Amino acid sequence: MRASHVLVKWQGSRRPASWRDPEGRDIAGRDKERALAMLGDLNAALARGVPFAEVAQVSDCGSAKQGGDLGEFGPGQMQKPFEDAVLALAVGQLSGPVWTDSGVHLILRTG
Repeated sequence: MRASHVLVKWQGSRRPASWRDPEGRDIAGRDKERALAMLGDLNAALARGVPFAEVAQVSDCGSAKQGGDLGEFGPGQMQKPFEDAVLALAVGQLSGPVWTDSGVHLILRTG
């Protein structure tokens, strides 16, 4: 399977730092509700027609540099809630918010 995603971390994420916030200053002040609201803003941008790869540039995941593309992965390579969400999507379909230990994601199944 293959997917792209946008990740918004929050203070309770398993690693509360990111390539965009290496010291975790912004993430440390972000609760779950704020992370979800930020993801909602990104989802609204997608609904307005902003390309996924452009929206993904603000992701807290290093895949932002590839437009959110995670490449191909197999069973057990991603956190279970993420994998389950990908498997529930048709190719080309976008998920709602998906919570993992890393934070909250929007996932676009691409393969």
